Amino acid sequence: MKAVFLDAQSLTDLNLETLSQCFNNFTAYDATSPHEVADRVRGADVIIVNKVVLDSDTLASNPSLKLICVVATGVNNVDLEAARSQGIAVFNCQAYGVPSVVQHTFSLMLALQTNLLSYHQAVQAGEWQKSTQFCLLDFPIRELSGKTLGLIGSGNLGQGVAEIAKAFGMKVIIGARPGTAPTEGRVALAELYRQADVISLHCPLTEQTENLINADVFNQMKPEAILINVARGGIVNEADLADALRKGKIAGAATDVLISEPPTSDNPLLVGDIPNLIVTPHSAWGSIEARQRILDQTIENVKAFRAGDTLRRIV
Repeated sequence: MKAVFLDAQSLTDLNLETLSQCFNNFTAYDATSPHEVADRVRGADVIIVNKVVLDSDTLASNPSLKLICVVATGVNNVDLEAARSQGIAVFNCQAYGVPSVVQHTFSLMLALQTNLLSYHQAVQAGEWQKSTQFCLLDFPIRELSGKTLGLIGSGNLGQGVAEIAKAFGMKVIIGARPGTAPTEGRVALAELYRQADVISLHCPLTEQTENLINADVFNQMKPEAILINVARGGIVNEADLADALRKGKIAGAATDVLISEPPTSDNPLLVGDIPNLIVTPHSAWGSIEARQRILDQTIENVKAFRAGDTLRRIV
């Protein structure tokens, strides 16, 4: 079998040898631009891809293609209908990043609640050295214990965050799915916005969740509340978030995702004058262990396909 990995850059610090041994012919590219796709996939039996788009024309021009392995959970970059009509199997990776994303969520949450970055910057600027007492307490520090965590999204990631939150002594509430009435175990979103000291997003980006967190929501939240987004950028209105932080409508926010990635220079959350905002570069999923699980699952997917086991992570 001939296989090509079109955008291996996020995994190239790992050993790809075991993956390459699954094929007679294996080529891995760090990145592939749209105009390079057709040439690089020509004659391939297997395409391994992360974010590169595989449209219907690309699939139709490769009759030898039997398998597409997506080294992520989302498969919106693959024309699934075209793949299905050509009998091309599509496999993805699942739940590989739960520990990594949960850990990152609490890294952001704790950094905001303890004003960690502000204190670090103050020490670097010599403020502690000038203190008249043994400590520096220029920025408010709040405990998680006793606070209410509002989760929007309660799949593997949301449940993982809930488990750790309870260990911190937090009360956990789960919001109803957008556009639906509250059910047992879920509160109305409006109630979640009013009650939560921390709102953490773990839902997919859909028509129902796009622009879900906007100026109206920030007006409903407690002024001491914080927002954590490790889900998708489009769930939060970025201009409204910037405005809410500048006006002190909420106490802080942290996001690992933006609407456009990599972001453009005019992104409203990257202008540098927004207080109590932490932005990380879509790195929550990227622990060494999580990325190794991606590689391991991809190898399992290839072996399962060759053995005729189409039940394993087939889309």
